[in-house]
Order: sequence, then C-alpha cells, then structure tokens
Amino acid sequence: MISALPRLALGRLPALLLGTMLSASLLAPMPAMAQSDDAARIRKLEAEVKALQRKVFPGADGKYFEPEITAAQPASPAVAAPASGPVTDLLTRMDSVEAALAQMTAQVEVNTNALRLLNARLEAFETANMVTMTPMPVEPNGGIGNGATPPPKQLPPASNTPAPTAPAATGIEKPVTGDAGDDEYVYGFRLWEAGQYGPARTQLQKMLKAYPSHSRASYAQNLLGRAYLDDNKPREAAEAFLKNYLDNRGGARAPDSLVYLSIATLRLGNKAKACEALEEFRLVYPSEASGRLASLSSDTASKAGCK
Repeated sequence: MISALPRLALGRLPALLLGTMLSASLLAPMPAMAQSDDAARIRKLEAEVKALQRKVFPGADGKYFEPEITAAQPASPAVAAPASGPVTDLLTRMDSVEAALAQMTAQVEVNTNALRLLNARLEAFETANMVTMTPMPVEPNGGIGNGATPPPKQLPPASNTPAPTAPAATGIEKPVTGDAGDDEYVYGFRLWEAGQYGPARTQLQKMLKAYPSHSRASYAQNLLGRAYLDDNKPREAAEAFLKNYLDNRGGARAPDSLVYLSIATLRLGNKAKACEALEEFRLVYPSEASGRLASLSSDTASKAGCK
C-alpha cells in the first residue's frame, strides 16, 4: 500500500501541472491589460494637462511641462504710504508753532526798535524844553557863563521916535525860475551865505509859512537854525533844529538838524544833552553818520566828550 501512494502521486502530478499552467495562462494577461489601461489614462491626462498648459501658458511649445514649483521671484520693496497718524499730526502742529513763534519774534524786534526810537525822540524833546526853560546866563562878552544872572540893566526912557528898521538886503538877487517855493528858499540861502542873518531868517520864515509842504521846507527850516547859530543865538537855533527833526524826520536835512542841535546844545554848555542828540543821530540815520556827516558829527562828539 505504501508503494501504491507514490504511483498515485505520480499519476496526479501531470494534472496538477496542467491546472497550474492553465491558471497562469488565464491570469497572465490581466496585469498587461491593467498596465495598458493605466498608460492610456496617463497619456490622456498628459494631453489634457498640455492642452490646459497651452491655454494658461501661451508661450509653451508642448515639449515639456511647466514646473509646478518655481523659484520665488524677488519681491520689489513696497513703498510705504505716508502715515497720517498721531506722529504726522504732531509734526505738523510743531511746524505751525515754530512758524508762529518766528513771526512773534520778528514783531517783538520791530516793537522794540520803535520803542527805542520813541524814547530817543522824547529825550530830544526834553532837551529842547530844558534849553527853553533853563537858559544859561549870558556874559557881557557874549559867551556862556555859569555865574549868577546879572541884575537887569536900566532901560532908557521910551521915546515916540520909531526905531530904525533893519537895512534892506542889497546886492542879493532873487531868482525867478517859475518855482516860487524854490526861489524863496534860494533867496534866503543867498542872504545867509552873504552873512545877512537877520534878513535871511525873515526870508526863510516867509518861505516856510507860504510853502510848508514844499520839497525845500526841510532845507529852509535847517538853514533857519543855521542862521540863528551863526548869529550867536544857540537857543533859538536849537529850537529851530529840533522842530525840523520832529516835524519832518524823513526830510532831506533832518539828519543835519540833529547834528547841529548837538552843536547848539554844546554851545549852551550841556555836553550830556549834546551827546544824546548825537546818539539819536547815529541810531536814526546810520548811513549819514558814516557818510557825508561823519566828519562833522565826529568833531562834535570829540568836543562834547561823548563816548
């Protein structure tokens, strides 16, 4: 019986091999068919992707796929929009405050300068009042002294004989140019130049009364003071010079009147007020102080001992 088993096994072996081969033949085409289906599906997908790629990337030549992951392009720095937050508002307000402060500073400087000029004008006015109210005693020789006022002289008895009038100016020609105001001034100037101070003063006062707004008015008022000063009348001269300065500070001869006011005050013996007049002259008329009146003002300052 044992020997029968091998024979039985040997008899069944061909059948088993045949069944195995049949099974293999049936099963073998299935992977190949599955692989062909997958390849077809892949080719279809590739074709669809390429078609989509040509629509999305018109420049593609269909030979390759555009990479799905590309290198990141350097981003251009974004320009930040100007902030309009609290910091900007604060800076704007600070700029406004600085502008307002600069304007206020300029206004303060203007007011300070105007106040200084006003004080100088008041001091000059006080100088004239002092000269008028406290005249210096006149010595018999015509000089200015510091002694007691001499007793009044006995006046001669009055007579009915009229006092002789001043002799009329002779040898002085009055110009006639068509400008009456200028002609009156030039005539007064010629009288003063000839040493006829009394007639010159009369002529200049006449011109000032008739033509107070003439362009020669400043010249005439200053020359009136010169006619008093040259005639040894410093008090009247000081009043004439001060009037010319106060009434017409922008006049052509207002600077001259301040310098001659200092000279007249110095002749009255008041050096301090003479220096104040010169200081006013330098402050108000700096161009004349360093120009045409530099020599005269410097000489006067030296005589008065001004610092």
